[in-house]
Amino acid sequence: MKVLFIGGTGNISTEVSKRAIELDMDLFLLNRGTHNPLPWSTHIQADISDQNQIKQKLEGHKWDVVVNWIAFTEEEVARDIQLFQGKTKQYIFISSASCYEKPPKNYIITESTPVVNPFWKYSQDKIACENLLMKEYKENNFPVTIIRPSHTYDTVIPVVYGGWQEYTIIDRMKKGQKIIIHGDGTSLWTLT
Repeated sequence: MKVLFIGGTGNISTEVSKRAIELDMDLFLLNRGTHNPLPWSTHIQADISDQNQIKQKLEGHKWDVVVNWIAFTEEEVARDIQLFQGKTKQYIFISSASCYEKPPKNYIITESTPVVNPFWKYSQDKIACENLLMKEYKENNFPVTIIRPSHTYDTVIPVVYGGWQEYTIIDRMKKGQKIIIHGDGTSLWTLT
């Protein structure tokens, strides 16, 4: 399986990249880095926002799967649609669980939970991306899957707590320590 990760070396994507390599996928990492951070993957050094450079670097390639780990705006997704229409069997957009309805009418999140968050521009931008992708799917059969991770962590740190040398939630759980949470403790979170 020939797979392109745009990004591929971040908080969530590094472990997925490693797993793709373990599964013997033909993994290509497209990012601005100057060296290949993961052995057994193919590094495409380029800036995804540089249209001319990207067209040249991706010329002749077709993908089974393209995953964009670093798309945050409607313009970035529109660029991807143009780049990958007819060149991938599946485009995976990494969105966010923060898109779900705020405040929630029900604490259980399902596929039918509305996506509306009037409080955070990041979420509003992700929702706009999702809407454009679904429009392209319905009108032009663009092969999209949307993933909405929630509270993410890696081997070092959960994003919302402390710094690189600080504790992690998992470490605190293992030690039987209290879990530090935001607000008054009534907020519901999930971990991915």
